[in-house]
Amino acid sequence: MLKVILVDDEIQIRRGLKWKVDWEEEGFVIAGEASNGKEALQVIEEVMPDLVLTDVRMPVLDGMQLVKALSGKYPDIKVIVLSGYSDFEYVRSSLVEGVKDYLLKPVDPEELTAALRKSRGEVEAEKQRRMETVRMNQFHAEEMREQYLLHLVKDEWAGKNISGERLSQLKLDVLAGEDTVVQFITVEIRSSDPEQVRDLFLPFKMLCRELSYEHEGIMSFYDTSYQNMIHFLFLQNSGGNSIHTFVQELQRNVSNYLNVETVIGVGKVVMGLSQLKNGYISSLLSWSQSSADATSQFIDGTTSKQTVEFTDDVEWKLSNSMEQGDYETFKKHLLTTLAECDRQSVMSYSFAASRVLFMLGSMARKYDLYTDDLKKKMWNCQLGIWELTSRYRVKGELLDLARMIADKVSETRHSSNGIAIVENVRRYMDKHYTNEISLSSLADQFHINSAYLSEMFKELVGQNFSDYLVNLRMDKARTLLMDEQLKIIEIAHLVGYSNSGYFSTVFKKRFGQKPLDYRKSMTVDKGEAR
Repeated sequence: MLKVILVDDEIQIRRGLKWKVDWEEEGFVIAGEASNGKEALQVIEEVMPDLVLTDVRMPVLDGMQLVKALSGKYPDIKVIVLSGYSDFEYVRSSLVEGVKDYLLKPVDPEELTAALRKSRGEVEAEKQRRMETVRMNQFHAEEMREQYLLHLVKDEWAGKNISGERLSQLKLDVLAGEDTVVQFITVEIRSSDPEQVRDLFLPFKMLCRELSYEHEGIMSFYDTSYQNMIHFLFLQNSGGNSIHTFVQELQRNVSNYLNVETVIGVGKVVMGLSQLKNGYISSLLSWSQSSADATSQFIDGTTSKQTVEFTDDVEWKLSNSMEQGDYETFKKHLLTTLAECDRQSVMSYSFAASRVLFMLGSMARKYDLYTDDLKKKMWNCQLGIWELTSRYRVKGELLDLARMIADKVSETRHSSNGIAIVENVRRYMDKHYTNEISLSSLADQFHINSAYLSEMFKELVGQNFSDYLVNLRMDKARTLLMDEQLKIIEIAHLVGYSNSGYFSTVFKKRFGQKPLDYRKSMTVDKGEAR
């Protein structure tokens, strides 16, 4: 029911309005009354109505003064003005924003009913638009959160570039503490009919997202490397349900709503940002132990005696040799690492191989080498790691991938005039402009001298690093401003600024207008074009 208040200095008029229509049938409830505009403002503040019916002539504060006050303080409240014959033309010619209708006294019941229905339709349409705006904003925020979370658990350079401010914006700041304890859950849907799985994956993804909304300390994300799977990050001691309770609820919902089976792998407990990748790989390895049957399965990897000996130093040696295009050094480090893990356990070997595969994938993405052919080779290698029927096969496939990527990286890094390496840096900026990016961090990621990168970037791109980043963000912001559902602060966050005031200052310097003024000018231009 929509709430309405009646404002008139004559109590008989207010009583008459109550009797003229069936308010409940028209979707309204009379939430309050007032004898003048001043009283009305007090009642409005208490009940926050959707609609106000007000007379024009009243003591203390008249109807037109009330309308002006409402248009400034409560612009969403609709107003129907009632006036006598002598005031009617004046009222009609001086209506301000927020007034939806004007009725001549004595009010005709049919005209009042028509005005109420018109106002109700507008109120409900605006509420629907606001709900859609909220959902759209939630969607944008969730997409950004999922992308950043995937960045944290997949890319080997993520740990060097993490901004606490960015984590806070995306509501991921709970992950910042090194004492944060998490587990990952990998969930795949299966059916005897492959087409059914393809058709139901999007609903499955949305169902998983909704479940993560409903549970404190649980976040879902999607990794395009693994078809038909959604992954969850589960915060221990978050005050929510246990991981087993959540898994049971997930399986029940997927079965009831989608009528497909779920295969779930739960990874080992890990602590801190630096261990997120280990936790994620652990859940994937747990899932990989499932049978190929199209039946629901649950594999708890927390009970496995997996020993992980894959340090940051080992990963740095492997990635650095790849950055230098030095395949032989990479091969030496890889074979040494895998031999050490092989002496521990099968799971340790699989874990180390998965870490290397993640690193190679990140290297390929960074240098824009992630072609369909490479994706296929990486997927076959991943299957070999999971099946682990032949460690010789796994080593061979990792080395083949590494040779292919190392050759391309070497070609890029030794290109004439540094064109290829600068182009990869620029492409990385185009993709990750929403994150914290600095010249020094990019130099570290691409293993080159920052002064050299700065000089080459300006020479080849035609503008310095900081100007290019600002212009990139501003152009993206200008596009986002066309979406009137997005708030200015949300656009600021979407293009990499934590402070909306600073964002507005930069935008005005670039385009000569503040973001809100730019949006208004675009709206006017669109209206004139029509």
